[in-house]
Amino acid sequence: MMIVDPIKNILKRGAESAKFKYSLIISAIGMVHVCLVALFSFLQVLPMVLINIGSVTTYIICLVVIRQDGDMRGVFYATYLEIIVQSFAATICIGWRFGFPQYVIALVPFGYYMCHALIEDKRRYTIATILGLIAFGSFVSCRLLSVFFGPVYQLDIPEAVELGVYIFNTFCNFGFLFMVTAIFLVEMQTATNQLQKQNAILDTMANVDPLTGLYNRRSMHNFLSDAQDSQEEAPFCLVMCDIDDFKKINDTYGHDAGDLVLREVARMAREHVGQQGHACRWGGEEMLLIIRGDVEQARRIAEDIRQEVSSFAFGVKGQTIHCSITIGVALHQGGNTIDHTITHADDNLYYGKRNGKNRVVSDLELRAG
Repeated sequence: MMIVDPIKNILKRGAESAKFKYSLIISAIGMVHVCLVALFSFLQVLPMVLINIGSVTTYIICLVVIRQDGDMRGVFYATYLEIIVQSFAATICIGWRFGFPQYVIALVPFGYYMCHALIEDKRRYTIATILGLIAFGSFVSCRLLSVFFGPVYQLDIPEAVELGVYIFNTFCNFGFLFMVTAIFLVEMQTATNQLQKQNAILDTMANVDPLTGLYNRRSMHNFLSDAQDSQEEAPFCLVMCDIDDFKKINDTYGHDAGDLVLREVARMAREHVGQQGHACRWGGEEMLLIIRGDVEQARRIAEDIRQEVSSFAFGVKGQTIHCSITIGVALHQGGNTIDHTITHADDNLYYGKRNGKNRVVSDLELRAG
């Protein structure tokens, strides 16, 4: 874990920052060439020492270009060309058996990845395919060179050293492939996470009223349908709420004050309903609640909402506003449509409006009255 976590953090940072990602890749390739300078110095192959010094210099320049937000395509093409030149030069100088041409193989996935990242138009995959064919041709050409022409330097070294050089090149090649693949996978996961977050935001925007934070009418229809499908196991009531004299609040104190009152009343309704149902802004200052349970349970929650609203002091620009709410409650009966129950709750609400406001009205009150 002590090793894995820093690697994960590096890959994550590489996925989030293009500059860091490209700097990481170029630095890794540059460090390989620093090692090759030492290797060819040990083998006394002067042309390869000079070529790798030139390669290190090239990658230092590339890092400067990256840090200065320069042309990344130029950096990519320079890297691609340098690796091909390195493979040809090593094959000509010391032969095929040390494994230098295998770096060309890594160029194929690297080319597709970089073209995808750097080129935005439809040509990206055409260019990547052409570069891949160039890499393939280079690899085959190196092999043919080794067959028809012997190396310039006939190195008299132990087999263990030869094997060590081959393993080093293989390790670097696979390490480079692992790094590019890992960054790509982390980028995919990061993009997926961002897409999920954006979808969640869009889902919220599509289902929640932006002013009150209550569900909107569209999402409420889904809840109503689900409640109707499961009403045999879980009976439910519909509760229609309407803020009394809301137009007067807007006319007297302004629409900002009206919005404040609406938000606060919506918060109270949402908190009292809690896990027992759903609260929705039905239209204007009207709210529709689904409450699982019988009429007495729904009426108790509605009464708690009514009492909190009537006792709450709304502070607006140094002034205190008091208001009330009238609520109609209706139990959904089997065989009735949802629209019928909504109309029933609405009728109970307007009965309360006509008879003093600031009250909860259900069939229980109507029968008792």
